[in-house]
Parts: sequence; C-alpha cells; structure tokens
Amino acid sequence: MNKYIALVGTNSDKSTNRELLQFMKRHYADQADIEVVEIKGLPVFNKPDNMKVPDAALAIADKIDQSDGVIISTPEYDHSVPAALMNVLEWLSYGIHPFVDKPVMITGSSYGALGSSRAQGHLRIILDSPELRARIMPSSEFLLDHSLQAFDDDGNLLDHEKLSKLDGLFADFQTFVGLAKQLNHATSINRQEASDYSWDKQ
Repeated sequence: MNKYIALVGTNSDKSTNRELLQFMKRHYADQADIEVVEIKGLPVFNKPDNMKVPDAALAIADKIDQSDGVIISTPEYDHSVPAALMNVLEWLSYGIHPFVDKPVMITGSSYGALGSSRAQGHLRIILDSPELRARIMPSSEFLLDHSLQAFDDDGNLLDHEKLSKLDGLFADFQTFVGLAKQLNHATSINRQEASDYSWDKQ
C-alpha cells in the first residue's frame, strides 16, 4: 500500500482544503495510507546565512522523503497560492530537496465558483522550478467550488459527480506513482543539480 503525505496548503484554522484532505484520507483508507500534514508554525523564509532549516521544515521534508507521493490541496488568494504555502515550499527547497522527482497530485477548494483553478496553475509552475523539480501529475485538476456547501455533517462530499471525478483522479495518481517509481535513472543527478542551483550564481 502506498504512503502519501497530504499537505494542507494554508495555515488557516478553518479550511475546506483541510476538510478535503481529511475526507480523502478516510475515503481511500483501503487503497493508500494518507497522512494529513499541517504547514503551520514555520518562520517566514529569510534565506539564513548559516543555511539552517527550521526543525518543522526538516520534519516535513523527512515525511516527504519517506513517502511514495504528495497530495497538496490549495486555496486561492489573489489569483495565487497562499503565502504560507509558498513559504513552506521555499524552506523545502533551501538546502533540502525532498520534492525532486516526487509524484505530486494537486487539488484545491474555494468558496467561489472557480475552485482554486488559478492557484493550482501557479502551484504547478512553482513545483516545476529548478529548486523543487517535482513530478506533477498532468491534466489532473480537481477543483472543488462552493466548498462551504460541499460537505455533509460527517465531512463527506455531497456531490456524487465531484466524488466520481476525485475517485478517477486518485486512481490515476496511483498509476502515476507506479510509473514515477520507474523513472528514477536521473534522480541522483537531479538532486545534485537542485542542490547546486542558486539564483545568486545566475
């Protein structure tokens, strides 16, 4: 059974993105082991001269390293991902590189009609950066719109069509992870290149 880390893409105390990942953890419990991980408590990234990465970021990096893949659920703030999510990704690409060649599935929910579509597009660009180099599952947007009305009192998705879409995408992700495990011949070089990369040298 595959082990996945599900990153809550916000530090908000109440988030339908957290609800979505918690639902996925329960709903797919017989198919995968999903651990929901918070990104709260990290200091603002400041590129410290001593290259010291906060313990909280190192703990997340270790979980990602030990996982078969990562699921990220992001809200949309000002047509982009939240600052808290950008912050944790900056820490996770500073001297440590757990996302290199790691399969990633992107999901997202929002209170409005677009379901975080622009934020998901932005997140794809970030994850494809030279310092992160994740393997992002293509053509796989799951956009949960009007998310305040999306769950019942037990935290289950109400819309059967949305659930069917999520089921299909999760099955695709399982297949994608299996394929990604075979695409490892350049991973050590990719990690070294990510480690060597620095905007200061450009």
